[in-house]
Amino acid sequence: MQIKNIIEEKNLKLTAARKELLEIFNLEKKPLSFEDIKDKIKMDKATFYRNVLMFEKESIVRGFESNDKKRYYEIQGSAHSHFICNVCNNIECLDEARPKKLSGYTIVDTIYKGICKLCNKES
Repeated sequence: MQIKNIIEEKNLKLTAARKELLEIFNLEKKPLSFEDIKDKIKMDKATFYRNVLMFEKESIVRGFESNDKKRYYEIQGSAHSHFICNVCNNIECLDEARPKKLSGYTIVDTIYKGICKLCNKES
């Protein structure tokens, strides 16, 4: 992904904060919350949320709320599902599970909740 191209396509200004956030989201292969990356970024919480809100509005990132009441973000890509563990709150992208088609609806994300493989082994 070329961050500069994505920002230019949306007619946005490429700031250091925006570039930094998109680079982190691009490197990670799972959704991230502010708490997951706050030690890796050089911006305050307000700047983080202001930028991800703008990214969501421009369909650059997709966000959703998890069991822990935190909002998680990832680069908007192909439609895929997520699994959220009810025990450890871990979030996994499920590439093999594509959302179903429903007549008249456009589905971009499906969230499954349950107990992950690791927590199932421990119990």
